[in-house]
Amino acid sequence: MYKIALFLSFALLLTACNLNSDEDPEKDDNPEVPGTIYGSSTISLNEAYSTLKTSLENNDQIGIVAEIDHSQNAASINKDLGPTKIIFFGNPGLGTPLMQENQLAGLDLPQKVLFYENKDQVFALYNSTDYLASRHALGEVESLNQISVALENLVGDAVKNDLESSISKSVTASEGIETVTSSQNFETTYQSLQSIISGNENLSIIAELDHQANAHSKGLELRPTKIIIFGNPNLGSPLMQASQTAGLDLPQKILVWEDANEVVHLSYNDPAFLKERHEIKGSDDEIQQITDALHNISNAATGN
Repeated sequence: MYKIALFLSFALLLTACNLNSDEDPEKDDNPEVPGTIYGSSTISLNEAYSTLKTSLENNDQIGIVAEIDHSQNAASINKDLGPTKIIFFGNPGLGTPLMQENQLAGLDLPQKVLFYENKDQVFALYNSTDYLASRHALGEVESLNQISVALENLVGDAVKNDLESSISKSVTASEGIETVTSSQNFETTYQSLQSIISGNENLSIIAELDHQANAHSKGLELRPTKIIIFGNPNLGSPLMQASQTAGLDLPQKILVWEDANEVVHLSYNDPAFLKERHEIKGSDDEIQQITDALHNISNAATGN
């Protein structure tokens, strides 16, 4: 059983892969997701995925948190989706400092890499540290550069190719994040959230992470912070059918955190933000259903 670890990095100092701007007009199928880095793989999806997974398993500072085969989940409900897989992994030694600066960074942790195949071309895609720094107002947290170098080398080695920056678009602090304040204490709020999700036959819990406990395992302090990752293929699959890159932000996640004043909050990604980020066309019914579900779950869990 893997030891759950939250955020990522290599302990080794490696040479970073080249990050090139995408100016080739013929690369129309390249992912254009704001705030991401991608690589076009020179090997098959399964080979690239396995290479990354092996690298993670061989580094004792990194823990694999979850693996999700989005296309397999889509097939389970009789929907067609091209090969699409995501892996979550991390190292609390480098991720915790981000949450010490701003606990909301835990909503985008652990790290994750999406692999997908589109028109016989395989891509690996992940969030850049610039995106994390801007969205969570992280400033100059030292571990950001270490995380960036580690990700570049991990993914570059997996796809056997240089990496490129996707389109640049500024993101403001807390953009696309919905937060609800709880009238209950931290543990009661989290247990209520867990019970609501696990009690819904349409939802499946993928992983639960205690960011604070993982921080303590590295001798670091962090206020109570937990995240629960869960999904519903009936709603998520149509979004990925419209835009495969949406798999980078699926399944859904809800962060429960206690601030410096011991006030408890619950935060999650606004589906409208994800729709815009991945240029999802249509799927308005699914987006609304997800929005309503997150709203209802959050209010119930926080006692509002």
